[in-house]
Amino acid sequence: MSAVEEKIEIENINTPGRTTRVDRAKYEAMRAALLSVLPEAEPGALVTDAKTALLPLLPETLFPQGKTAGWWLKAVQLDLEAKGIIARAATKPVRLHQTA
Repeated sequence: MSAVEEKIEIENINTPGRTTRVDRAKYEAMRAALLSVLPEAEPGALVTDAKTALLPLLPETLFPQGKTAGWWLKAVQLDLEAKGIIARAATKPVRLHQTA
C-alpha cells in the first residue's frame, strides 16, 4: 500500500470544509468499533460508555493497551457527525446514536 493509501481524509463537524489526513487503519478500526456499539435510536449511548464498550474491539496492534483510543474516538465521532452517519442527542452529557 502506498503512503497515500495509508492515509484518509476526515472532516470535523465543528470546522466545516476543513479536512485532516489521518492513518487509515486506525480510523477504520475505530469507525467499525464505534458503529458496532452505538444504538440506532435516541437518546443513544454516553461517549464514556461507548468508549468502554469499544475498547475490547480494537486491535491491540493498532491501539496497544488502548493508548490513543480517546483521541481516535473523538476524531472518528466528529467525522461521522459531519457525514451524517451518527448524531448527538440534545442532552447533556453528550449521547451519540446512529442515524437512519
